[in-house]
Amino acid sequence: MTDPVNSTILLLDIEKYSERDDVEQAYLRRMLYDLTDRTLLAAGIDETRRRRADRGDSVMELIDANCSVIALLRALLTEVPAQLHGQNRRASASAQMRLRGVVASGYVAVDRLDGWVGSDLNHACRLLDAELLRTALREHPGDFALCVSDPVYRGVVRHSHVGVPAEEFRSITVDSKNGPLAAWLHGPLPGEHPIPASRRLETPSAPGVAPQSPAKEFDFGGATVNGGVFGGTNHGIGGGTFSGDIHLGNGGWGNRR
Repeated sequence: MTDPVNSTILLLDIEKYSERDDVEQAYLRRMLYDLTDRTLLAAGIDETRRRRADRGDSVMELIDANCSVIALLRALLTEVPAQLHGQNRRASASAQMRLRGVVASGYVAVDRLDGWVGSDLNHACRLLDAELLRTALREHPGDFALCVSDPVYRGVVRHSHVGVPAEEFRSITVDSKNGPLAAWLHGPLPGEHPIPASRRLETPSAPGVAPQSPAKEFDFGGATVNGGVFGGTNHGIGGGTFSGDIHLGNGGWGNRR
């Protein structure tokens, strides 16, 4: 095993990936690889300064700590939403892709089987899998929900560099098997804005019964935010077949690492 090396950690995960069939999953993986490559190049990070691990419905990138985290965050906040919007507006529902993302930092070692080892990486993965981040994406009017670790926020984001506005990030706490993890969510917290109509299941009120006001607290399973509790399970239905005009940008279906 190599000695642990300080790196920037980028994780990107496809929403509802397991609900798609094999053909759709293969297509979404190509989209994810293409989007990740273009985003990192936009941040000035070429292939010689990063290392990728494939996790099926997600990618993990270890990035040279000397690369600009500000440039990476700026690209994630601009390039990723723009690329997803452009791809999804030309694709059928079953071919559309929405992403959760995490940016963290820490020490990671690589073993002889190319496995990655490190508690900082474990914490980043738990942020990616947090129900709060999943809920934030389900409610998000766009196609991308981003979370950064507390060290990344305190070292970079809180200084409000150009293109990385600190006021757009909200403090959150995520429960994990190793205790609570502090992090920062970009955009509104779950419950601060309505779910878009295209992803909202409406339940009509019974005749003569007025709709109830939204509850002031939420119980979704363990992540405390502003006195509320968030989490839960998404029971959305995916799948289907491709139709319509589907395009890949630049690299298309070329070989990926």
